[in-house]
Amino acid sequence: MLTIAAALADCGAAGPRSAAPPPGNAARALTGSPPPLAAVHSQANRLLTGGAPAFRAWLARLRGHPVVVNKWASWCAPCRSEFPFFQRLGVQLGRRVAFLGVDAQDNDADARRFLRRYSVTYPSYSDPDQKVAQVFGATLAFPTTAFYDARGRLAFVHQGAYATEAKLREDVARYAIGG
Repeated sequence: MLTIAAALADCGAAGPRSAAPPPGNAARALTGSPPPLAAVHSQANRLLTGGAPAFRAWLARLRGHPVVVNKWASWCAPCRSEFPFFQRLGVQLGRRVAFLGVDAQDNDADARRFLRRYSVTYPSYSDPDQKVAQVFGATLAFPTTAFYDARGRLAFVHQGAYATEAKLREDVARYAIGG
């Protein structure tokens, strides 16, 4: 009986393989980032607190750079399926685009475990009550991705998971970089 319960408790926990490059490779790829983006990279994989006010302050500091915000949760299978896309694009585009995460309706221990498995080059805000997600209108779907242009204007919100990395890259170019 315990074996069955243990197996069921882990049901759905598997996800895609991590796409994170070795930390040294990521650091080399991001060398020379503008100071506001380097500040984001310096907090890679951290789970930040401070709620909506702290999140808004980050967005204000990043004005002048496009920003992509991904709302996720460790328990969310669609979030796990698209997370490798953010791992790769965070490195490939991280010298031009700021990436931030928002870990919503999750517990911090599970979120930290998730970030150890799927390391990213940017921090995520702990958002148990979705107050941060409300800032960019992302309280309905998991995952949700928001795109801010370099002027700091919310340009687009994509509800649900990205099926392909190419589509996510296209939206980054269209709504964040091109916006």
